[in-house]
Amino acid sequence: MSVYLDYNASGLVRPEVQEVMAKALADNGNPSAVHAAGRRARARIETARAQVAELVGADPTAVVFSSGGTESNAQAIVSALAAGCERLIVSATEHPCVAEAAMVSGAPVEVLPVDANGVVDLGWLAEALKRPGRAVVAIHHANNESGVIQPIAEAAVLVRAAGGWLHVDAIQSAGKVPIDVRALDADSLTLSAHKLGGPQGVGALVLKEGVAAVRILHGAGQERGLRAGTENVPGIAGFGASADCAARDLAEAMAHVAWRDAAEARVKAAGATIIGGAVERLPNTLFMAIEGWDSPQQLITLDLVGVMVSAGSACSSGKVKPSKAISAMGLDHLATGGVRVSGGWGTTEADWDRFAEAWVTAWNKHRARLSERVKEVA
Repeated sequence: MSVYLDYNASGLVRPEVQEVMAKALADNGNPSAVHAAGRRARARIETARAQVAELVGADPTAVVFSSGGTESNAQAIVSALAAGCERLIVSATEHPCVAEAAMVSGAPVEVLPVDANGVVDLGWLAEALKRPGRAVVAIHHANNESGVIQPIAEAAVLVRAAGGWLHVDAIQSAGKVPIDVRALDADSLTLSAHKLGGPQGVGALVLKEGVAAVRILHGAGQERGLRAGTENVPGIAGFGASADCAARDLAEAMAHVAWRDAAEARVKAAGATIIGGAVERLPNTLFMAIEGWDSPQQLITLDLVGVMVSAGSACSSGKVKPSKAISAMGLDHLATGGVRVSGGWGTTEADWDRFAEAWVTAWNKHRARLSERVKEVA
């Protein structure tokens, strides 16, 4: 039986979510219509809005549904620039959808460096914010590759003092660690259903009270005029259900720490380097690297024995290129050998054990083959 340990890429869809979505699909109606079917569809959307808001401690009116995290991140950046921001400061390990949206925005972009553990340099940020021009600062709550958690509240103090806009991509951290948007003090925050055990293709932008967004999709007046297009009612209902389940299971998510740490100890003893292991990380995430064995080879080897993991960012899977997070930490010699292991609601301790056993066995075989080649050359 296969083991799925790639929840940071996309979580397996929860049974509760499948049930809610099936009911919504069977009772189709346009949520903008005033008839009974339309009203039922609207009720599903507003129920989901409240569930998503509850997960991050927001008011339901602050939630704007979208097609996913990529769209919501783009909308946040466009909204910040429309509000008068003149430049962008983007963390070095930010997800590509944020980094690319910043680069094509037309505004100047500076890269906020991280230290050897992947944590943003707040001293550098403080100095950068003193430069002319109101800034949009984009820092993800937790890195999608390493799971390293960033000091968002501390960064918010700096951004607030400089009159800037703080955008937080919380797509990886939501449902894995507690999040309170008010405590983080972010102007905008983004979420995605499929990281929570919900469906793919549904996300949300969460706005701070008093912060205005502009729409990037034009047409009718859905989502209070902030996102045109008929809402994906089954997807949004599934998003709400996944948020509800994730909030319910937050305490159980911490069980992964012990399971992950046991697997981590085994791969580390075999020679792997743990990325971000010295600082606070998401409880479900292990990011490791080895020199001399490229990521695609590791993934294929593990997949052949029924263990599914990834090389890091899901958007980069299948492409042989260095890990952005590892490179940003100054570990270029390891950047092509990264493997991310991430558990979720359906993961067991046995799954983590099986991964560790499979990886150590495969690495020992690979290392033996390398030694034989060296002998042949000699």
